[in-house]
Amino acid sequence: MINFDSTSKMSKEAMDSMLTTVSSMTKGFQQIAAEATDYSRKSYEDSTAVVEKLTSAKSLDKAIEIQTDYAKNAYETFVAQATKMSELYADMAKEAYKPFEKAAAKVSA
Repeated sequence: MINFDSTSKMSKEAMDSMLTTVSSMTKGFQQIAAEATDYSRKSYEDSTAVVEKLTSAKSLDKAIEIQTDYAKNAYETFVAQATKMSELYADMAKEAYKPFEKAAAKVSA
């Protein structure tokens, strides 16, 4: 009977760990999706504004200046966004691993 109780307790702990992991991953994916949506919206708005500026440019030099500024800004924004997304993925992985880390500590103790 003691063996059944300990097996039942371990199964419950494993299920709790799995549910905690799934919950944290769901939250992480929601954050990532929201961040990607915001970035896409901002990127679209920026490119639309640049097209408007380009159509109103009075000279080729001005058009090249507008395009150069846009390319520089788009690159910097992309690098910042990629860094932020990688941090979100890393945080999500850490949160998802925490319940298993606790379980492994219990087993090794």
